Amino acid sequence: MNASLSEEITAIRRNRGNDLAILAHHYQCDAVVGHADILGDSLELSRKIAALSAKDIMFCGVFFMAETAAMLAAPGQRIHIPVREAACVMSEMAPAPLLATVLAKLREAGRDVLPLTYVNSSAAIKAVVGACGGAVCTSANAPRMLRWAMDQGRGVLFLPDKMLGQNTCNTLGVPEAARHILDIRGGGAKLDLDAAAKAEVLFWPGQCVIHARFKAADIAALRADNPDVRVVVHPECSPETVAAADAAGSTSFIIKYVAEAPDGADIVIGTEINLVNRLAGQYQGQKTIRPLCVSACSNMAKGTEANLLAALQVLDTAEPVTVPEAVRAPATAAVVRMLEVSA
Repeated sequence: MNASLSEEITAIRRNRGNDLAILAHHYQCDAVVGHADILGDSLELSRKIAALSAKDIMFCGVFFMAETAAMLAAPGQRIHIPVREAACVMSEMAPAPLLATVLAKLREAGRDVLPLTYVNSSAAIKAVVGACGGAVCTSANAPRMLRWAMDQGRGVLFLPDKMLGQNTCNTLGVPEAARHILDIRGGGAKLDLDAAAKAEVLFWPGQCVIHARFKAADIAALRADNPDVRVVVHPECSPETVAAADAAGSTSFIIKYVAEAPDGADIVIGTEINLVNRLAGQYQGQKTIRPLCVSACSNMAKGTEANLLAALQVLDTAEPVTVPEAVRAPATAAVVRMLEVSA
């Protein structure tokens, strides 16, 4: 933390009292996390907002997270984000108009599918999904939500992360022959409609560039030097990487995995470096925590202590993050379906 910036942020928080809450995602830097009232995953944070007494909520993360927070906020609450340009590459791999076009082409060819979108997607994508009767999922509840979607008897389109989709299918035992990755190039002109008609689960071809860097070969090299090393990765990694690891799960799962490991454990983690470094510091002297490789999210890195202060200084005049009602209603419906199914 920068002492001067930290003091100014602390003064603003003191002056605003309970009218202000600062929320931070696990992938934010320590300087930002140090000011957070609540630290967590994106949906975990969003679900807590309506119960807060705060009028202004500063959501330190990327923009799709702030959108979801705005959808779930209580009346009168305003959602802010330090940097609106903090995007998500994977989320942007699924533009809502293209999803609508692909779904229409599939329907025209006689293939009706239920869309299931990872929470790492825009409000516009969630709205298209919700309007089709689909739902949202998280990395933690993806198996339950995919099973629910498959049970609806329509076939499933999992988006935007093909890695999480394939890993979830592996967990559920969905055979390879029942899966198909869509070719969305040319505005959907290259779709293999015959293959789509035969597959039970279709995947959008998106992926997280941060987690795509973790390779099974890196795990093999680690084990060659230290057979006792424990490897835990996020399910946004490739299926090959997940298969080579000892465990795979959400950010909360990884945190719990490290907490429950015995003293003296050597744990290698495949996820964003800010979380890995934070865990390494937390357990220094008890357990060895290190990254599979250093993989940092450049968009999460746009959230700095300086940007947080700048956003707090203009809180009264800043335009909050909003979602148009035409988008908010169906998008919220997709989230609510998930909450009902996973309750």
